[in-house]
Amino acid sequence: MDLTEIWPAAGLRARAGDLELRWIGDALMVDLADLASRGIHDPGAMPFYQPWTRGTPLEVARNVVTYQWQVRGAVGPSRVVLELGALVAGVPVGIQGASGADWSVLGEVETGSWLGREYQGRGIGTRMRALMLELLFDGLGAQVVRSGAFADNPASNAVSARVGYVPDGAARLVREGAAVEQRRWVMTRERFAQVREANQALLGGPVVLDGVEPVRAILSD
Repeated sequence: MDLTEIWPAAGLRARAGDLELRWIGDALMVDLADLASRGIHDPGAMPFYQPWTRGTPLEVARNVVTYQWQVRGAVGPSRVVLELGALVAGVPVGIQGASGADWSVLGEVETGSWLGREYQGRGIGTRMRALMLELLFDGLGAQVVRSGAFADNPASNAVSARVGYVPDGAARLVREGAAVEQRRWVMTRERFAQVREANQALLGGPVVLDGVEPVRAILSD
């Protein structure tokens, strides 16, 4: 047996142009932890609900590794957490994730991502999200995909708008002891069909999805 036979999610990949989203094995996990340790955002900002980027470079790297270890096994009909490494021309640049409960009933997840600071401002985050939507809707059969970003994170909110999510209200959350507005976004299957052609133009090449059928089977059990 190989790993993909035992755990089909390990064979999940999405590619378009020079961009690839790939299941995070141990070697890639270490590379991504090292990338995060070099910085993701300005020290005065906090784009994440859980402030996992606070600390020394070693502490941040450990936060990446411990989180990945915690969620690797969560790919099933009651809970799905897909954490995929994003690579451009083979170089790890960040993580694109999606998670949700009761997949077999709702077919619904929420996307989240991070990008190494040295790779920001190049449109990579937009392409990562567009490719993840292809994987979720076309590959895995999602019905609804949501996202959220704090009001003081204009880059993330701009990505949601760029790829066609529509506004879905706002919520007040506690972040590092203070109340902060989070803006909510939603993409339905019908909306995805409307924006898909425009999003594919952003990707720089045809979309290739690998390993989706075995994962769909697990999610529908």
